[in-house]
Amino acid sequence: MSKSEPGTPRAERLAQRRRELPDSPGVYLFYDSDEELLYVGKARSIRKRVASHFSGGETRLTSRVDRIDVLVTATEAEALLAEQSFIKRHRPRFNIRLRDDKSYPYVCVSLDEAFPRVYFTREKHRSGRAYFGPFSSAKRVRETLDLLGKLFQFRTCEGAEPGRRSGSPCLDYFIKRCGAPCVDYVSPEEYRRNIDAIVDFLSGRYRQVEADEQAKMDEAAAAREFERAALHRDRLKAIQSLFERQRIAGGSVGTADLIGVAAEGTDANAQVFQVRDGILAERQNFYLDNQSEREPAEVAEEFIGQYYSASPAMPRTIVVGPYLKERAELLAAALSERRGAPVEVRVAERGDKRRLRELAERNARLALDQDRLRREHRRQRRVDSLADLGEALGMEELPVRIEGFDISNLGGEHTVASMVVFEGGATKKAHYRRFKIRSRTPPPDTAKESDMDGRISDMDGNGRVLPRPPRAGPDDFASMEEVLDRRVNRYLEQVDLSPHDGKRDEGFASLPSLVVIDGGKGQLAAGTRVLRPFVERGAMVVSLAKRLEEVYVPGRSAPLDLSADSEASKLLQRVRDEAHRFAIEHHRGRRGRAMTGSVLDELKGIGPVRKRALLQHFGSPERFMAATREELEAVPGVPGKVAREIHEQLHRTG
Repeated sequence: MSKSEPGTPRAERLAQRRRELPDSPGVYLFYDSDEELLYVGKARSIRKRVASHFSGGETRLTSRVDRIDVLVTATEAEALLAEQSFIKRHRPRFNIRLRDDKSYPYVCVSLDEAFPRVYFTREKHRSGRAYFGPFSSAKRVRETLDLLGKLFQFRTCEGAEPGRRSGSPCLDYFIKRCGAPCVDYVSPEEYRRNIDAIVDFLSGRYRQVEADEQAKMDEAAAAREFERAALHRDRLKAIQSLFERQRIAGGSVGTADLIGVAAEGTDANAQVFQVRDGILAERQNFYLDNQSEREPAEVAEEFIGQYYSASPAMPRTIVVGPYLKERAELLAAALSERRGAPVEVRVAERGDKRRLRELAERNARLALDQDRLRREHRRQRRVDSLADLGEALGMEELPVRIEGFDISNLGGEHTVASMVVFEGGATKKAHYRRFKIRSRTPPPDTAKESDMDGRISDMDGNGRVLPRPPRAGPDDFASMEEVLDRRVNRYLEQVDLSPHDGKRDEGFASLPSLVVIDGGKGQLAAGTRVLRPFVERGAMVVSLAKRLEEVYVPGRSAPLDLSADSEASKLLQRVRDEAHRFAIEHHRGRRGRAMTGSVLDELKGIGPVRKRALLQHFGSPERFMAATREELEAVPGVPGKVAREIHEQLHRTG
């Protein structure tokens, strides 16, 4: 939306609306003309806070505001909680946002099962299960699980019941990662004690874990069970060694989260140092989007609200920087209400807490600087790759928008195609498109030599047309021609539509600089005929053959002299490989839906619930079709009798 001058209907309407806003605590919401929620804010006085947004002239945010809505609350602490609820649900563009915050990983303990599992998850929290996190790195979660597996043995098999139908323990037992409850090598009570120790460990009750292992070792030694005593002795040594490396000097910190924030431009970073019982348990690192370029105090306040709204556990003490000194009481009230117990938000000015908080802030600044350097390096590499590619292809301008196409089929069934888009050398997944091939037979004369308009067909070294041999089964040439023809037609339909037209599809309405077809001269010949409208508008068409990474261009029978290790060739390969991946993903999905529709839906005793259980257990239709009777009987939620009937039906029908 363009900026509005004073006196315009929009400016007058917003000014009138601001005068009507209440002078009370609450939440205000900024919407644009398309009713997209741009920003959510909270305030002690809604009227004064909204006025401050517009007092310094129009900004990137206020120039887009078309409507203001409010929600009045009793206190500012309630407004903070309501603000975080809106942000989590709508993810407004101009609020502070955790990058990829939809899927931060957790460690889950399935306490609702007789023999609980400890596993990595991104699932929505389920009742009866304990979740620990969120973690900023999936790698860190897996390292934590690996450590827990070494210290406290637990099962990793899926399903409510442990073990396999074979009746023998799995490899985890022999490498001392599981006590094998499936064959009663460990009692339910002993297994549960291990799980309780894991929960204590993940909760930060390290002194309790240490004391319990010491007591178990002493108890086993007193009972002259020296093998068990040695096991607990080794665990105790490993735990003490780990804690000693991570113990905080001075030990005065106790249990607290220390938060440091750095912000620059539209980027920000937050570091959370989790100290438990005087031990630095975790260091979480979060990159933030700061589109409205807000100050560190505002960034920190919003981050704290979002972080603890996603975290199932919250310590009693949270240490923040001096920029939140005036907001500490408000944050403490809101977090106490969320935790259901008192929470102290402190601005540490001396001692170990101040030292660690400053360390967190230095780490946040360092992470922000390193992230900027990495992105700048990647951007420069992309620019260099585009320049090399443009020079190699003899293009007058950089190939800013590259579209790649590929065909995927299996014996002619469920033939699909993909279109992927790279802009500025990076993927633009919002513009990816999928196609289902409609034609069943190849159109005639697709290999016929064209006139002299820059298009080619299959030719020999003397420039003579090579007739295409008859093909049995799928015709990738015809499929590629169909897809490219549909792409051109969609462009011609969309190009004249206004960007504000709801029917306009930006993925199809954008003109590519370069079209990359997966294949050799044959695929290029099949595609160039229908891409003439693109070529006339300045686009270039090439094909990339997998065997030797050969690049073909129209009007030339031999491939370009382009090294497969050059940056230009690597960029083309990335486009081709991404198109191939996207096409295969689409094909597998269609094939899987067809298979489950034709097999699972026809099996007796299989309703929607059991069908879902089977697919979740096996992961794919192929694995389900290949399952043995024992594997079918092991599926949670499927009775043994039904599993045997399924196996009989599958093998009877083939």
